[in-house]
Amino acid sequence: MTSKFTLIFLFTALILGISTYAQGFRTEKDLLGEKQIPADAYYGVQTARALENFPVSGVNTNFYPDYVRAYAMVKLAAARANHDIGRLSKEKLDAIEKACQVVIDGKYHEWFLVDLYQGGAGTSANMNANEVLANIALEMSGHKKGEYQYIEPHDDLNMGQSTNDVYPTTIHVALLLHNDKLIKEAQLLSDALHKKGEEFKNLLKMGRTEGQDAVPMTLGQEFHAFGAQLDAEIKGLRYCEAYLYEVNMGATAIGTGITASPGYAEKCAAHLAEITGKPLVMHPELIAATSSMQGFVMYSSALKSLAVALSKISSDLIFLASGPRTGIFEINLPPLQPGSSIMPGKVNPVMPELMNEVCYKVMGNDVTVMIASQNGLLQLNAYEPVVAIAIMESQAIFYKTMPLFRQKCIDGITANEDVLKHYMDRSVGIVTALNPVLGYEKTTELAKEALETNKGILELIREKKLLTEDQIKKLLDPASLTKPNQDPNRE
Repeated sequence: MTSKFTLIFLFTALILGISTYAQGFRTEKDLLGEKQIPADAYYGVQTARALENFPVSGVNTNFYPDYVRAYAMVKLAAARANHDIGRLSKEKLDAIEKACQVVIDGKYHEWFLVDLYQGGAGTSANMNANEVLANIALEMSGHKKGEYQYIEPHDDLNMGQSTNDVYPTTIHVALLLHNDKLIKEAQLLSDALHKKGEEFKNLLKMGRTEGQDAVPMTLGQEFHAFGAQLDAEIKGLRYCEAYLYEVNMGATAIGTGITASPGYAEKCAAHLAEITGKPLVMHPELIAATSSMQGFVMYSSALKSLAVALSKISSDLIFLASGPRTGIFEINLPPLQPGSSIMPGKVNPVMPELMNEVCYKVMGNDVTVMIASQNGLLQLNAYEPVVAIAIMESQAIFYKTMPLFRQKCIDGITANEDVLKHYMDRSVGIVTALNPVLGYEKTTELAKEALETNKGILELIREKKLLTEDQIKKLLDPASLTKPNQDPNRE
């Protein structure tokens, strides 16, 4: 009986072995033991475990191409620094440089497969990069994948490094690359708003405060103000970008630099600055840099501020376009699609609504960054992955939505000139200009009477003979009222 079971076991093992060989696997091992890896896979055993452990969002590292490129840039800088100080041979450097460059050029991204949500403070993402780059380097050097005796993911690709300095540095680089794209789209959107400001510069309208008639302005001034708000946000993005320039490469595990050689940190930052074209430098206090999330918090706050501005602009546009018969209806937004499944003829302001949705998400992401950043424990913040997810998502949805908002909304806005003129003629807000001549109490009485009698201010002034026609022309010229710092009592 024992012999029979032995034969069955051996036969089963043989069949499994043949099957494994036929499917094309290679065997790799780590701390937890051996694991079968598809023979054509550029990732290794630690990536394979991460794929099993973290099937969370379905959004992987390669969802953001610049994030993948950032890993290659960081590993390239590290390899060059290690070669500079004599730890990495020229032969291995050449192989690693070639591997990193092809990834920077956009190849092999499909193998960066780890879900963005992961435990371990980014270890899986870092090892995914180490394994893929090592196997690319091996193949480009004439070796087979998995022949780590020639180029090893830990000893060579991770030389003098830890996930705790590689991961945050990579995120810094990715955010900087994304920020350039984001600012470009924000500038184009600002330019479009200013262009509308010029187009509408001669169209008078009533300004409003707290939803009530205030004083005259031009529609052009309103749109120039929208553009100016974005201009200020662009400055904020550039200012807060500077908090990402200091990196903790060379800090290794907690900031003490264990396993890194003297001079490595400075050289790595210098190489990374050259590779990225950004003024990256070594953080002056590596222990603090490894545990603190200040750079992420500051940059995320700039994104939140941009969200506040864009949401304000979007909501204002929705209000100005409300109607067409029972709203403000001072402007027309381009009609993009039928607005209701039940109400015929309804067209909704879908693009400003979309922008508002994106802004709300960015605001929420900033809260995520804040909570995750303040909950880091002692010398490391294990929640950096969700910080990275939140900020990269905010950048991505902004630079994908802003061109839609610009092209499908802002560029096609037109003014309802008859409506603007009607409000100017009927508004009591113009009475503010009479304060210097008639006094606040008298002008308040005029405003009250205008509202009670449904008459216009100019009509009442003429009835009561409070001003001559010449005085009216000088004091109540709507065009002159829109120019700041102008004396209303000028002769």
